[in-house]
Amino acid sequence: MSLRDRLADALARAAEVEQQLSDPKVVRDQQRMAALGRELRHLTPLVEMSRQLDKYEDDLAQTRELADDPEMGEEARAEQATLEAAIAGLEVKIKPALIPHDPLDDRPAIVEIRGGTGGDEAAIFAADLYRMYTRYAESRGWRVEVISESAGTLGGVKEAIFKVKGEGVFGLMRWESGVHRVQRVPVTENQGRIHTSAATVAVLPEAEEIDMKI
Repeated sequence: MSLRDRLADALARAAEVEQQLSDPKVVRDQQRMAALGRELRHLTPLVEMSRQLDKYEDDLAQTRELADDPEMGEEARAEQATLEAAIAGLEVKIKPALIPHDPLDDRPAIVEIRGGTGGDEAAIFAADLYRMYTRYAESRGWRVEVISESAGTLGGVKEAIFKVKGEGVFGLMRWESGVHRVQRVPVTENQGRIHTSAATVAVLPEAEEIDMKI
């Protein structure tokens, strides 16, 4: 399927979502409304880029007609090159935007950090990660809620669990899951030797509340 075909499908879906959002049955379903609203927010940039692409291509068609004009040909050919570059650049932006959106990406994230191998230095490294993630969240305007924290020695943490809330949180934080390692001279080392310490990070989407009838 060509980029144009995929873009047309996305535009059709955006129009369908807008129509559903005005449906009285959907309006009464807050959960459905929220899901459709999130989907439309992700489709809106595609709609805007599609309009810009159409404009560039219309301008390019008009410019090509003037390319052989004795008086305006040189200027038209320069404009043609500019428009072709703009179209190519816009298509590069459109391609990743066409990747289907994972609904989990919009969920709040539950982050668990645990010190691994390395003793006190691992706990200090875990604390460094904890501060890094919370400061990053604050810089993006996200909200951080501490669930539990187990302090270690020398300012370290054995374990920290916290929730991060905001737009697209899990989609950005999910890639942080795994084992993180650092090689450095620990504050606990008095002979200047480099040690390797590790901490594990788990990032999970917050479970969604559902109504159950028994």
